[in-house]
Amino acid sequence: MRMKTWKAWGAQLLFGWMNLVLAVPSIYLMLGMPLVMRQHGWSGTEIGLFQLAALPAIFKLVLAMPVQRVRLGGGHFVHWLWLMAVLLLALYVGIGRENLIDQRTLLFALTFAISIVATWMDIPLNALAVQYLPREEQLRAGSIRSAALFLGAIVGAGVMVLVQARWGWQAPFALMGLGLVIGCLPFVFLRSKAGLQAAETEQAPPGFVADWVSFFGQEGARQWTSLLLTSFPFIGAVWFYLKPLMLDQGMPLEEVAWTVGIAGGITGAVFSLIVGRLASFLGAARAIPIYLLAALLSLILLMVSVWAKLGPVWLISSAMLIAASMGAVSALLFGLTMFFTRRQRNASDYGLQSTIFTLARMAVPIAAGILLDRFGQVVMLGVLTLGVLFAFVLAWRVRHSVGASTEVLLRSQ
Repeated sequence: MRMKTWKAWGAQLLFGWMNLVLAVPSIYLMLGMPLVMRQHGWSGTEIGLFQLAALPAIFKLVLAMPVQRVRLGGGHFVHWLWLMAVLLLALYVGIGRENLIDQRTLLFALTFAISIVATWMDIPLNALAVQYLPREEQLRAGSIRSAALFLGAIVGAGVMVLVQARWGWQAPFALMGLGLVIGCLPFVFLRSKAGLQAAETEQAPPGFVADWVSFFGQEGARQWTSLLLTSFPFIGAVWFYLKPLMLDQGMPLEEVAWTVGIAGGITGAVFSLIVGRLASFLGAARAIPIYLLAALLSLILLMVSVWAKLGPVWLISSAMLIAASMGAVSALLFGLTMFFTRRQRNASDYGLQSTIFTLARMAVPIAAGILLDRFGQVVMLGVLTLGVLFAFVLAWRVRHSVGASTEVLLRSQ
């Protein structure tokens, strides 16, 4: 029993490390690099257009199809992971060979390629997590993944920028490449088991559309999809605009950076880890509405703080509560995504759910930005709060259906 526990924790840490390794380059290039770009004379329009390099995340369901169907020998998900890792390392060498800050087109092209490969590599990685981890470990895996993404924001948008400023252009890419190699090597030990499980569970896939249709045929899958579309995007949009919002409220830049960038990231990571255990105790049917209620109350507090101009203490308190509730919600969503990923369709089901999640996560901040420009902070926060309220009401209505589906999956383990 103790050996199984150590193996489970080892696997969880490995998957968590790899999620961190894959998050850092995109965050560094999308969120950290704009600071360097601005210092070298890039216009706001150029920096904004550079964000289009994140578009491959939308097409994860398409990238998942060859991973699901094209077999690369026994344990083919591991082989797909290694193939993507080799391509990613080659791109790190290409982008890190010389300072490209003044070569806008080449920098964008290489960043876009890194985004494609990192997005693609995420598919076999999380397919392996579904394949290797027992169902009762998957909520914890969602918590660790959420924490890894919060830590990735700190490392990518903060630490790597400081590394680049101190040791030069190549240093961040060298560190990212080293982290990737360290993470890929232990998959040698997972390959044989992954191959055995794949052989036991694989069925001939009927076709792309039939694959997606059959996903929604699962018990509770339609209700789960509605939660996937609504539970995170609104509070995620608040977090996206929190730094400029706090600056507009008169807080100093350094204090905002420490509050949201460092303290908020750590808070989100810590609560991501805590709620995984708590969700296992509560069950999905209770955890979903409880976590969304916490998000709703934190947004109401932030909106009142901005409207009434209550000052920095209230703003900081609101930010920490938002970080905590966002960590809780994202951890639960990542865990349930694994629950609704069928073992016979590891890659395609995961890719479909990731695309649904990403589309909603990208669309809401755009609409929120329009509201902010036209009507101001309070109206934007009010609309986003109503969005979380809608998600909470929806979660309350479908909680038993989604919860029952997770229980069925656990019993079938």
